[in-house]
Amino acid sequence: MAGTFAGALEARHIEIDPQRYEVEAIGEIVLDEKVLVIRRITVRYRLAVAEDRRAEVERVHGFHARFCPVARSIEGAIDVRTELEMI
Repeated sequence: MAGTFAGALEARHIEIDPQRYEVEAIGEIVLDEKVLVIRRITVRYRLAVAEDRRAEVERVHGFHARFCPVARSIEGAIDVRTELEMI
């Protein structure tokens, strides 16, 4: 997902400093009939963005998961959420 998001930003000529682009993925795992199962994954993006590009970054954040092969592959089985923090 991080690559899909970064690629979508790059396609729109929104420069992202790799030193200021952080991604954290957190999985919520539950015990289901004695089997560990991933129920939810939250992907948190933190990146530096120019003030005049913030609205566009938010728009890209809103749709990028639909174009991510991983997110689409696990859709329906695992709830995938994303969060965005712009600094």
